[in-house]
Amino acid sequence: MTGVIKEVLRTEEEGDTVRPLKPYLRFQNPRNRIIAMPAYVGGDVKLAGIKWIASFPDNPTHGLPRAHNTVILNDTDTGQPVAIVHSGLLSGLRTAAVSGMMLQAYMEMQGWPDVALGIIGWGPIGQLHLRMCAALLGMKLKRVFLYDLKGVDVSAVPAELRPLTVVAQDWREVYRNSDVFATCTVSNERYINERPRPGMLLLGVSLRDYAPDSVAHIATVVVDDWEEVCRENTDIELLHTRFGLQKRDVITLADVVLQRKLLQTDRREPVFFNPMGLAVFDIGIAGYYWKRATALGIGTRLLV
Repeated sequence: MTGVIKEVLRTEEEGDTVRPLKPYLRFQNPRNRIIAMPAYVGGDVKLAGIKWIASFPDNPTHGLPRAHNTVILNDTDTGQPVAIVHSGLLSGLRTAAVSGMMLQAYMEMQGWPDVALGIIGWGPIGQLHLRMCAALLGMKLKRVFLYDLKGVDVSAVPAELRPLTVVAQDWREVYRNSDVFATCTVSNERYINERPRPGMLLLGVSLRDYAPDSVAHIATVVVDDWEEVCRENTDIELLHTRFGLQKRDVITLADVVLQRKLLQTDRREPVFFNPMGLAVFDIGIAGYYWKRATALGIGTRLLV
């Protein structure tokens, strides 16, 4: 999936994508939101469409998934719908693939032979991140630290990784022992109040975990898109409002992947990655699976 993300980044660099700033629909309970993510991706993808994702944090208490994800893909010549995909897994795969691109660039910079991975939050996104990191790191992955307020179901850890895995007693144990640290939580309050160790990669997947003081000193801040991520009470927005972080102070994922700008930074310093999630990546990933499903004869054909 990282290959799909890289291809979409190249297509965007060539100016052959369109992605309006995504709106947030809120009603009744302000904690809930439905996000509309329209986009066009040219190049080899050549699809338009929209991701419509509902995030209702209280759903798990009712035995329901927290998020519901639907993607509609349209032919770019006629506008005809070519696929409708209803799958939370699709959104999770995109999220993990974007983190994977960042991880690959980070490992190219660091060149470490051994890596300790830490993940806070053991829901579907945390579990996908473990599998993604294991696939990309291979034998370099020497230790895995996991923590979740609700506990960690070790049966969800792939069997081959269980001998490497430590279920921590709190987030600090994970944070203090990790080289690569991913926050995959639904936390209502920021809880990380310690500065990261030198050289750490912070994958800020859930976007609202760090007290601003703990990351305000970090020189290398990476975002997928400044306008998307500097809002909605994200860690980036707090660094902007409280510490004056500006667009010119960050680098983008495209800078990292296509221009290799991470190699120009000090490898002794932490790297803080904050991806808000871009619709072009969702369209690219959905398009990949639509084409695979079509080739394999998988899915239900609707006649209109």
